[in-house]
Amino acid sequence: MENQKEYKITVVIISALLGLILTASLAAIFRPVSDGTGCIADIYQDGNLLASIPLDGKGAPYQFTVTGENGCFNEIQVCPHSIGILSADCPDKLCVNQGFIDRLGLPIVCLPNKLVIRLREADSGAVDAVAY
Repeated sequence: MENQKEYKITVVIISALLGLILTASLAAIFRPVSDGTGCIADIYQDGNLLASIPLDGKGAPYQFTVTGENGCFNEIQVCPHSIGILSADCPDKLCVNQGFIDRLGLPIVCLPNKLVIRLREADSGAVDAVAY
């Protein structure tokens, strides 16, 4: 009798925890996310901020290259509301295959070249300059 009671309590607790996890996951997935309008792309290499580029829709698309240790490189293209890696010398090219990002959320990452491109809302930080 005692074992059945403990079993029922355990099932209720586990069910409640799974329900909370499911609710939090759905809230994170379906929350409104900002598109590239008004975002800033922060480009980091080896943990250091290299550039903060506004994706405000002003200006024509342009490209630049970030070089790292041992001559590694990532060619980055900035479009009015998105940013992406066009080419890289890393062996797997996963960063190139990630395509262009135009929404907050997942960054573009090139692990071999230690490069990360992450979008943030324009008013979320004090950095307001472009440097590369």
